[in-house]
Amino acid sequence: MKTRDKIVQASLELFNEHGERTITTNHIAAHLNISPGNLYYHFRNKEDIIRSIFGLYEQHLESGFQPYVDKEVDVDLLVGYFDAMFYTLWQFRFMYANLADILSRDETLKNRYLKAQQDVLERSSGVLEKLTQDGFLAINSEDIKPLADTIKMLVSFWISYKLTQTQSNIGSITKESLYEGLLRVIMLFKSYATPSSQATFLRLEEHYRSQMQ
Repeated sequence: MKTRDKIVQASLELFNEHGERTITTNHIAAHLNISPGNLYYHFRNKEDIIRSIFGLYEQHLESGFQPYVDKEVDVDLLVGYFDAMFYTLWQFRFMYANLADILSRDETLKNRYLKAQQDVLERSSGVLEKLTQDGFLAINSEDIKPLADTIKMLVSFWISYKLTQTQSNIGSITKESLYEGLLRVIMLFKSYATPSSQATFLRLEEHYRSQMQ
């Protein structure tokens, strides 16, 4: 792995474990056993590193939430979407924990984030629309986009909500707490499930409850 990639991966690990605000470029260099000068050869500052991490975030959002084509709707299909949701929350949890502060410091990153979220909203709306067309959900057409936006809002602020609720730091965020967030999203889906799809959502719910153990 190239040094630049090692810096990005190490930074992501440290940010997720300790919080982005507490980690400096010196911490990152020491963690990798390289000199600060070597780090600055690849990145101008910590904000530059965060922008590179955000590039990974954008790539994942683009690949993980595309509407399905020519596939049967079953538990495995839905698990794919919810696993992508879980991966996003877990892999980039430092960002969700301190989103407002990170974006307030970098106007370019803020614009990229808003664009990425708009793209996610469009793709998520497409997934909901397809599930409705296939008789899996019963949603009025005018409610599809607001529902997609509500789900996006729940996911985006779940980590900060949990941290506020427990009055703790990012180190307290566990996979179990993120699965709890996924179950809240499944609860929303169940309220729009058709009679024929209720059993599938119950199996989906059971799957993620088992993951919490």
